Amino acid sequence: MKITVFGATGNVGTRVITEALLRGHEITAVLRNNDRVNEIDPSVKVVIGHADNVDDVIKWSDGQDLVISATRPPQGVESQLVDTARALLSGLAQTKVRLLLVGGAASLTVPNSNGQLVVDDSSLVPTAWRGIALACLAQHRLCQENETVDWSYLSPPAVIAPGDRTGIFRTGSDELLVDEQGQSTISLEDFAIALLDEAEVVKHKRKRFTVAY
Repeated sequence: MKITVFGATGNVGTRVITEALLRGHEITAVLRNNDRVNEIDPSVKVVIGHADNVDDVIKWSDGQDLVISATRPPQGVESQLVDTARALLSGLAQTKVRLLLVGGAASLTVPNSNGQLVVDDSSLVPTAWRGIALACLAQHRLCQENETVDWSYLSPPAVIAPGDRTGIFRTGSDELLVDEQGQSTISLEDFAIALLDEAEVVKHKRKRFTVAY
């Protein structure tokens, strides 16, 4: 597959590229500038562009099979996440390329809570994280409202961190996945596996899904 990756130098993006290359895909990495070009595998095509710019989305998605977006704005400008989702959906509506969007856990429901959202559970989302959680909630709603683009939205569990690539995890839909000890975690490496599995075999067309151990 020909895959364009926005957010290519982030925690998720770097793992996505590694996993995609392992599977033999052709990758175009979109960077905001040249500062971190040397961090990208030399087999990857590197281009400059912004995921929140519709023209750049069109330019770097045209002729591709899939766009994966794993961007995350700096603290204080969390609303950029919503602008980026809007630009991606607008641009891909024109090129007709599929979107696999790395979202947040905010819009998942908390188990055994009568439908309470993760964003409203202070034990899962402390005050310092509420800004990005609200942006993720709005990001997911934009996708839900879109009936033009062929999108899938992957919500992480409560904790996602560097770890082992095991390929062993559970998949859910709209509820936060927790294990028997009440933990909700996955490694970045296994999260990338889940993304590429969905890239290769679509199981959640215009739907959200989530993964965890």
